[in-house]
Amino acid sequence: MGVSGRRIVAVLGRGVVPADEPVLRADDRGALHGDGLFETMHVRDGRPWLAAEHLARLARSAAALDLPLPETAALRELLDTVCAGWPARTEGALRLVCTRGPEDGGSGTVYATLSEVPEPVRRARRTGITVATLPLGVTADARHGRPWLLAGHKTTSYAPNQAARRWAAANGVDDVLWISTDGYALEGPGASLVWLAGDTLCTVPADTGILPGITADWLLGRAAALGWTAARRRVSPAELRRADGVWFTSSVRGLAEIRALDGMPLPASPHTATLRALLGFEV
Repeated sequence: MGVSGRRIVAVLGRGVVPADEPVLRADDRGALHGDGLFETMHVRDGRPWLAAEHLARLARSAAALDLPLPETAALRELLDTVCAGWPARTEGALRLVCTRGPEDGGSGTVYATLSEVPEPVRRARRTGITVATLPLGVTADARHGRPWLLAGHKTTSYAPNQAARRWAAANGVDDVLWISTDGYALEGPGASLVWLAGDTLCTVPADTGILPGITADWLLGRAAALGWTAARRRVSPAELRRADGVWFTSSVRGLAEIRALDGMPLPASPHTATLRALLGFEV
């Protein structure tokens, strides 16, 4: 079988298993209640990119959720297992999943999947995306200091994210930007918001409840190499329309320029190619 359409599945303690073989118990709380965590990584040159940062975020979330995790060395070994033999010139999307486990209190399941990055994802890097704003239904600071809301954690409770994506598809846009009730842009269902205001590269601060983006953080950490400063600040959709570039960033998509917001075209940014090259993503 060629790589295209291929999916590799590896389970901690079992190694690689047939991709169509069930790996969860029917009563696993990760499936029943969304009680679990996951991380998605971009595989390049046969290795997961920024794996240490993803595993560190996973560990922070696990501590917040009181979710037992294997040792980091075991997780790294699982990543190595699922990536073994993956072609170096083929982009991969790797997902690491850790569940709470069955209702009777047994151990959770930890597994990883790896598949080729789909063409529509690569195309978004080349052509940009259209985005519509949707209200999240809370103020920008409503989730701060309320750990039971699980804001800022990549949990398997992903139904609202998927619903937003279905809404986008049904309404003729590529993606959604969630907006707080007090008018601030937050994040996409699976992406961080990054924009350039003059010579300042910006993203949304974590105190709004957004998931701190690994790719966004990596970019802001290298803003100085482009002669820019970096900032984490709140922003309105009106300010985004006046920005010198607006992008969604994520681990697998990398960087996708927002070319229209709520039906209003945004001018192409001359900085998109520079940022994409800095990230090292193919188009």
